[in-house]
Amino acid sequence: MSDKDTTTIVEALNLALTDAMADDGKVIALGEDLADPEGGGVIGVTKGLSTRFGDTRVRSTPIAEQAIIGAAIGASLVGYRPVAEIMLMNFTAVAMDMIVNHAAKLRFMSGGQTHVPIVIRTMTGTGIANGGQHSDYLEAWFAHTAGMKVVAPSNPADAYGLLRSAIEDDDPVLFIENIIAYRSTGPAPKSGSRVPLGKASTVHEGSDVTIVAYSRMVQEAIAAVEALGKEGVSAELIDLRTVSPWDRKTVMASAAKTGRLLIVHEAVTQFGVGAEIAAEVSSELFGKLKKPVRRLGGPYAPVPFSKPLESAYAPDAKRIAEAALALVR
Repeated sequence: MSDKDTTTIVEALNLALTDAMADDGKVIALGEDLADPEGGGVIGVTKGLSTRFGDTRVRSTPIAEQAIIGAAIGASLVGYRPVAEIMLMNFTAVAMDMIVNHAAKLRFMSGGQTHVPIVIRTMTGTGIANGGQHSDYLEAWFAHTAGMKVVAPSNPADAYGLLRSAIEDDDPVLFIENIIAYRSTGPAPKSGSRVPLGKASTVHEGSDVTIVAYSRMVQEAIAAVEALGKEGVSAELIDLRTVSPWDRKTVMASAAKTGRLLIVHEAVTQFGVGAEIAAEVSSELFGKLKKPVRRLGGPYAPVPFSKPLESAYAPDAKRIAEAALALVR
């Protein structure tokens, strides 16, 4: 149990890794600058772990993303549960062969005899002018890949519980952390708690419109729900938590109740996660929805380096509220 009432996502992730490594000697961590002599991770998520568990279980690696994932896959095949960090989500492209052609497919190609229980932690997001090669949300790539699970927490308690569940899962899990949200505070998790993969959370109940979001967009949507309330609009907010597999039952039930659905993500709108959810909901609830499903995401372009352009790129509370209001009026 945490001795604080509130904590940050960074602290929650650190606690999750600490508890997982203490509970299971087969949990290891590897990635660039993870060990304490290198700072315990660029954000500090792994701070203190190599000091406590030793540098054989917490390894700082060269800048070699394909090697990091390859080593993690190999270790998983002989009984370990590696947590591999790819520092920025754009850099998963360097290791795409290892992730998509090996980690995700070995269970299928072995007839279910071989599992790859690895977690790939990575961070991304707009807001700090990191530019187009360091800021993309690429979750649709991996959600499209059979054999992968994709997780994107929005608050500390979920970050802890989802990471514990991801480490214990027998399939590869991509665990997306948002750069801006790292220092966000929220209720502290209980040590040992788990959040099941594939189960969404209803953050706010409403009756007029459903908003579905994940990662940092949940925080923006919470502010949008408050603004909508002042306009007399009752919005229901669902935090997916797990992008793949997504909680179809919860989303469908909410959309059926309100008759209106807005899906929000920071990733490019075209060909995104929102498109899949919109297609499924539109098919399932055809004739029952009061308005066509609407998506809100980034434009079909790389994330700009220019701060004013970057600020205009990702959805914010104001644009979410406006999009939801357009569905109601």
